[in-house]
Amino acid sequence: MAGGKKATRRLRSSTVVLGGMGVLAAVITSCGSEPDKRCVDPLTREKLPDYQCKKGTGSYYYGGTSKNGKVEGGSFNKSAVERGGFGCSGTGGG
Repeated sequence: MAGGKKATRRLRSSTVVLGGMGVLAAVITSCGSEPDKRCVDPLTREKLPDYQCKKGTGSYYYGGTSKNGKVEGGSFNKSAVERGGFGCSGTGGG
């Protein structure tokens, strides 16, 4: 019986280590994640299909929200937008 308890204890500790590594990986990848981007008309800020940005007639707008087909609260400058994630600090939006 003593040998069975030792094997169970070893299994539990490796489960804790693996679970902790998963949490750490999630934190690391969330900090480096890209902000949301939408293709918009740079003058009117109306949402456009993604192919418009690939053709060069639209521009990507990072972060913010979409309301009534227009975007607000983000930036055309990707580096000016906060990136989400647990424990991450951003530079602010604008």
